[in-house]
Amino acid sequence: MDWVEGAPKTQLINYSAPSRWRGLSMGFGLVNDKIGPTTETVVNLDVSYTISLNASSQIAFGIKAGAHILDINYNLLNQDFSLGPDPILNNAIDNRFAPNVGAGVFYYTPNFYIGFSVPTFLETLYFDQSSFLEAKDKMHFYLNSGLALALSNGLILRPSFLVKTVTGAPLQTDLSAAVLLKERVSFGLSYRLKAAVSGLVGYQFSEEFFIGISYDRAATDLGQEIFNSGSLEVVLKYQFRKNVARSNFSF
Repeated sequence: MDWVEGAPKTQLINYSAPSRWRGLSMGFGLVNDKIGPTTETVVNLDVSYTISLNASSQIAFGIKAGAHILDINYNLLNQDFSLGPDPILNNAIDNRFAPNVGAGVFYYTPNFYIGFSVPTFLETLYFDQSSFLEAKDKMHFYLNSGLALALSNGLILRPSFLVKTVTGAPLQTDLSAAVLLKERVSFGLSYRLKAAVSGLVGYQFSEEFFIGISYDRAATDLGQEIFNSGSLEVVLKYQFRKNVARSNFSF
């Protein structure tokens, strides 16, 4: 795959670990997106509390506190100055700060899970009413579920789905199926209805270290354009171990 100059760039770091208090876990996330003249940085702090319903099922309640920092440098745009400069594009957005909160609930057993979440409750307005456009973060609702089916010869099938809805946009549905072989090799496919298809493969080198790679491509006419060669992602995950407690670090 050729790297395209000026293509969007994303960096992501996640860390999560249980605390010394039983049932309480904490996590930290940092995402940095650069798309054209826009740079966005999102920092999240997550806290969850897990309750054991019986020997094999648990339910976790989580809350999220986050901050969004937005920079827009209009000087990076290809502007038409034939009629003079656009006064609206003279004022760059520099480190505009917006806080947010979210919550979710997650039920799981060794072979099944289902969760519902609202990552952001606050609808942040990034441009005022007098601006040439209005950009606003709206509440997104997520529902996801999946299960693990033991097959023969050490194969485990893991079908799952994710549904996302937000006001003013079509319902988004992702259908996925992954296969785990000998608890080491995983591979699978995912299909976003009328939008995109992706494939993935990963290898669990040890109980602590995992590496994976995925490729995503639009399933619409946009995916056939010469400038759209899809999206390639690499995942590295390391799980620290200390007695019973576990910490996850990935990017």
